[in-house]
Amino acid sequence: MDTSYPREEPAPSRKRDPSPTVIAVGPAAVPRDHLVWSVFNTIYMNLCCLGVVALAFSVKARDRKAVGDAEAAQRFSSRAKCYNALATAGSLLLPALLAGLVVTGALHLSKLAQDSVDFLSYQLSMGDGDED
Repeated sequence: MDTSYPREEPAPSRKRDPSPTVIAVGPAAVPRDHLVWSVFNTIYMNLCCLGVVALAFSVKARDRKAVGDAEAAQRFSSRAKCYNALATAGSLLLPALLAGLVVTGALHLSKLAQDSVDFLSYQLSMGDGDED
């Protein structure tokens, strides 16, 4: 038997149990349904019926949000946003492109008309000189 004093006891292990990690989770972000934008595109800028398609997805997103299915609401909201962006971009770019084509066409036609007048006036002046 060991009677030596002081007895040495094994050192306590320095391993600590990890404390639980707490992450504060707030309320889930509610996806937007883009309904007003869809109605606007449906009424005013309905390029290739994209506004109607966007409106359908907006209504589906609002319904899913009311039921509490945030994942499906987010998917429908994303699709509504894409179709709204396409409808808006197409409705703004197409008239601008057409206006540009009309302006360049008018400039080209005026140049052609001026060249025709110059050619005809030259031909008429040549014809007047031959009769003398």
